[in-house]
Amino acid sequence: MLTPESGRSATAAVELTIEPRVRSLGDFDVRRVLPAAKRRMVGPFVFLDHMGPAELAPGRGIAVRPHPHIGLATITYLFEGEIMHRDSLGYRQLIEPGAVNLMTAGRGIVHSERAPDSSVAARLHGIQSWVALPLELEETEPTFVHYPASSLPEQSIDGSTVRVIMGGAYGLQSPVLTHSPTLYFAATLPAGATLAVLDEAPERGVYVVSGRVTIDGRTYGEGTLAVLRAGTTVPLRAETETRAIVVGGASIGPRHIWWNFVSSSEARIERAKRDWLEMRFGTVPGDDEFIPLPTS
Repeated sequence: MLTPESGRSATAAVELTIEPRVRSLGDFDVRRVLPAAKRRMVGPFVFLDHMGPAELAPGRGIAVRPHPHIGLATITYLFEGEIMHRDSLGYRQLIEPGAVNLMTAGRGIVHSERAPDSSVAARLHGIQSWVALPLELEETEPTFVHYPASSLPEQSIDGSTVRVIMGGAYGLQSPVLTHSPTLYFAATLPAGATLAVLDEAPERGVYVVSGRVTIDGRTYGEGTLAVLRAGTTVPLRAETETRAIVVGGASIGPRHIWWNFVSSSEARIERAKRDWLEMRFGTVPGDDEFIPLPTS
């Protein structure tokens, strides 16, 4: 659901708010924030899923079978739990809290995301996002890079803790590869703290992972994305202990999205559909299942 900030001044800090739609991943649900009907992207971010927090029974967990992507890069970032990534390039990588898995699909890749081989009960909580690739990189060779948690810069700012996941913020620079100007950081705010979201990107959105924040006199709770007006520094005041992420960057222009495919060309998406139907994308070593092409 999308809520325009109607009746507010043209100088209001929040341009609009987006409430997520719930989607099932089998043993737990995710909250899908982007794309939304009236706001498809924030900067290059074309997709944003909030996974959990979920309590996973022994032997259960995330089980996303092999599926294809084109024209995008996926970013997986966890607060709690573990996910095993496997892909058609042969990579097998466990991601743990605070680390980043960056998979650039380019002309095409197949991957799966599953709970690690363990029967121990656990929690899973994290964010998976996609950034659309700029035109000149849509058909680039696929790649995968893992960045350990220790490689991401973190700093205390006005009593809050900021970790820069991609791009730069507050003078900190993440080592994670970006394909276009990108802003992505996580912040933990104690109750009563105020963190200024600087005017460091043309497009910015604040997503409340947990807790509540006040922006420009209005309170935004867990699961809300507040898209900020351009050209302003926006103070976030934590009403309770709060975890939030800020995403954004420069616009790269409109994109078509169908299932797991993102492209500037509808014809390219149609070709990707045929390629998956005819199994021309490749396979994931050690993971023989796959998700069939949707019928609609």
